[in-house]
Amino acid sequence: MPTTTSLDAVTWMPTPKRPDDHLVMEPIPPELFLDGYPPGIRMVAEWLCAVVREAAPDAIERVRPGWRLIGYEVPVGQRSKYFAFVSPEVEHAHLGFEYGIWMVDPDNLLRGAHLRLRKVRFVTYRPGDPIPEAALIEYTRDAAALAAMSREERLTRELVLDGRRRWNGQVTP
Repeated sequence: MPTTTSLDAVTWMPTPKRPDDHLVMEPIPPELFLDGYPPGIRMVAEWLCAVVREAAPDAIERVRPGWRLIGYEVPVGQRSKYFAFVSPEVEHAHLGFEYGIWMVDPDNLLRGAHLRLRKVRFVTYRPGDPIPEAALIEYTRDAAALAAMSREERLTRELVLDGRRRWNGQVTP
């Protein structure tokens, strides 16, 4: 119960409801979200979601309807950092990595540089495509580790990777 002083009185008032409380949605289960896609795309997307769950079992999985994807966050202390997504489309599904530019890509699987994406890199699969599960699990583990790094650690890694790429002739000076 509120206390009072000789100078002022404190009264209790109920917290008013927010005018947009009726707009708050319950989370959408990934299975329900994927039900809106053709069976082949749904199967590919479910496979990619399973890869992320295997690679990062502590990741927080959440449907982001505005972006039309399933996003993944890795817990970092009291917060969480977005690190990966599964994005189904009509013809294919993507597994994407928020910090993909800093990832090691020994199998040359990652795409996105050709689109001039600043940080994001992704892989794309159609129904019937072979999915290199073991490689994608390693890529996803790397993506989760990158998200947990500080900005300084990521920049240091970028310098190391840039030096390796130049050494291997992948980047022109």
